[in-house]
Amino acid sequence: MAGSSFGRTFRITTWGESHGKGIGVVIDGCPAGLPLTEDDIQPYLDRRKPGQSRYTTQRQESDSVHIMSGTFEGKTTGTPISLMIINTDQHSSDYQILKDVYRPGHGDFTYDQKYGFRDYRGGGRSSGRETAARVAAGAVACALLRELGIEVMAWTSAIGPIRARTFDKAEIRRNPLCMPDAQAASRASAYLSRCMSDKNSAGGIIECRATGVMPGLGDPVFDKLDAELAQAIMSIGAVKGVEIGDGFAVAERTGRDDNDSFAMDEDGVARPTSNHAGGILAGISDGADITLRCAVKATPSIGQPQNMMHTDGTPVRMEIRGRHDPVIVPRAVVVVESMTAIVLADAILSGTTARLDTVKQAWNR
Repeated sequence: MAGSSFGRTFRITTWGESHGKGIGVVIDGCPAGLPLTEDDIQPYLDRRKPGQSRYTTQRQESDSVHIMSGTFEGKTTGTPISLMIINTDQHSSDYQILKDVYRPGHGDFTYDQKYGFRDYRGGGRSSGRETAARVAAGAVACALLRELGIEVMAWTSAIGPIRARTFDKAEIRRNPLCMPDAQAASRASAYLSRCMSDKNSAGGIIECRATGVMPGLGDPVFDKLDAELAQAIMSIGAVKGVEIGDGFAVAERTGRDDNDSFAMDEDGVARPTSNHAGGILAGISDGADITLRCAVKATPSIGQPQNMMHTDGTPVRMEIRGRHDPVIVPRAVVVVESMTAIVLADAILSGTTARLDTVKQAWNR
């Protein structure tokens, strides 16, 4: 299977399956000397792990990370960093009934068409559990970005039709839905309770913002920074749409309303005076906050009977059993944050050769 690696200089390769022995990631290209221990990574995995609230699958995984290589005495060595998470609470028997059935909304049919074989235990590589490996890599990327004064933060801006109307950064960690608006979180909780009572699921929107990003990241043609971000976020299994900056709203604006002008700030640095572009112009960061949003679909595994098809073509009507999230969005917040950080870390390291003076500075010449 190709396509398990992402990035050019800061490059990650994830491995493992939902119901295999474990999952993990290998990170290549991380500079030597970055302070890094398992305690730096674990808080990110704790935000994603299952069983934390009534709105997540009750699969009980500690998601404890183990650094297998790439560090010595608490710092990176410049060699590949290998991170491993052992699976401890798989209930593979829950999926036996689905062995020869194509579930709606899942990759069962498409996997069979491509490979002629699939791991039906929770979806294998297409399972959301794969994202734990991305989060582990994202924690390393965030550690690198912090050294440069860059912060990446994501939150839930909507659950179903319920949207956050206010923004309180501290509130994101206070409620299980990761919403920055306490009143919206309360309404969203009631909405999810109704979905759960109906044995149904919900989708939502995740928003992400990166602050402190320097101008000049990204390339102007195929490797545009916004194109890299879109690919990274769209590669998350449940994501069906991505917006950068004002996104689809720009279609309703005139050029006068949408253009971001520049002016010198109090430090004599050129800055955009508005940010409709989401911090990226011509595929290159402009120094403003990078902003993006993504639409996350409702969990396809629901308790209601659904029309399915047996692999022999026979129609089947059945309900999906097992432990599933009634909403994926809250656990996916840190995944979006992680993939954004990975893109930015890669862009920074890849961009160090763009100018001769930068190369000379790195080598004191």
